[in-house]
Amino acid sequence: MNQHTQRLYQQMKKRLDKVVPDAELRLKAEIAAEILKLKKEKNALILAHNYMEPALFYSIPDYCGDSLDLSRRAAAAGKPIIVFCGVRFMAETAKILSPASKVLLPSPRAGCSLAESISADDLRALRRRYPDIPVITYVNTYADVKALSDVCCTSGNAAAVVESLHAPRVFLLPDAFLAANIAAETGRRIVYLDRDGRLPDHLPESPNGIIIGWHGKCEVHERFTTSDIENARRQFPDVAVLAHPECPPEVVAASDFSGGTNAMIRYVDSSPARRFLLLTECAMADNVLAAHPDREMIRICSLRCPHMNEITLEDTLEALRREQYEIQVPQPIADPARLALEKMIAIG
Repeated sequence: MNQHTQRLYQQMKKRLDKVVPDAELRLKAEIAAEILKLKKEKNALILAHNYMEPALFYSIPDYCGDSLDLSRRAAAAGKPIIVFCGVRFMAETAKILSPASKVLLPSPRAGCSLAESISADDLRALRRRYPDIPVITYVNTYADVKALSDVCCTSGNAAAVVESLHAPRVFLLPDAFLAANIAAETGRRIVYLDRDGRLPDHLPESPNGIIIGWHGKCEVHERFTTSDIENARRQFPDVAVLAHPECPPEVVAASDFSGGTNAMIRYVDSSPARRFLLLTECAMADNVLAAHPDREMIRICSLRCPHMNEITLEDTLEALRREQYEIQVPQPIADPARLALEKMIAIG
C-alpha cells in the first residue's frame, strides 16, 4: 500500500470503523485510490446516491445526495465525464441536464422496479384516453416517460407540484404509495387506475380535488409494515421512526417523520433523538451512522435494494477506465423530458 493509498485508508477507517470490517476497508481503499487517480487524469465527476455502500460513499464521490440534487450539481459542474453511482433513471436525468457530458453508469444491470412499472406506451395510452388531465411523473421514471409528462416531481416537492397545477384531477405516476401519501398531505382523495389504465366509472366527490395513481411500487419500500414500527417501539421506546414517502400510507402515518433521503439526513442532523429507525434502503443507515457515530441506527428490518447493490467500487473503476456503459438519451426524448424537469425545478 503506497503512501497515498495508506492515507486514504486511514481516512476511510476513521469514518467507517464501526460499519465496515478492516480487511474490507483495506481492499476497498486500494480500489478507491485507483479511481481517484483516474478521476483526476480524465477530469471526471463522480456522483453517489445516498444508497451507495459506505466504502464507496465515503471515498470517491465529488458529491453525494439524492438523485435530482446530484443531477443539478453535475449540470453546474460542466465536467466532460460524469460517473453516476446510482441506477439508470438517475444517470438518464444527469444526461438530460448535462447533454454535452459523457455520462457513465457503472453497471448496466442497475435498474429500478418502480421505473419499470410504467412504460412510455402505457402513458401514451393514458393521455389518449384522458387528454384533459395533467400528468405528473415521479423522477423515478425513465426518460421516455418523463418526455410524455407535463411536469416531474420529487418525493420532497410532489405536494407543491400537485398544488401548482390548480387542477381538480391530476395523475401522479407511477408510485401508488407516493400518490396516496401526497393525497393525504394535500387533502385530496386518492383514486387508482385499474390494470388496463382506466378510471372507475364513478369518481368520488372531493372538495380539494383528486389524485389519480398508478399501480407501481418500490420493491424495497413496499415491504415495510406497521409491525416493524410497533416492534421497534416496543424494544426501543425512544426511537425516532423515519419513513420514505414510497412506503405504504399506514407506515408513513405511524412514523415520526416522512421525507426523501436528503430530508431524512437533515432530520437526523437536527434531531435531539439518539436512536433512529430508517424505513428506507438499508445502506443509507450505515452512511448516516458513519456521519453520526454518537447515534444508534436500529436494524430490525433492514432491506437492501438489489439494483443499488449492483454498483460497486470495482465496477466503477472499470466504467471509468474503459469509459463504458455510456448513457444515451435521444434528443426527441431528451428535449421534452428536460422541460418537465425544468418545470419541477422551478417549483422548488
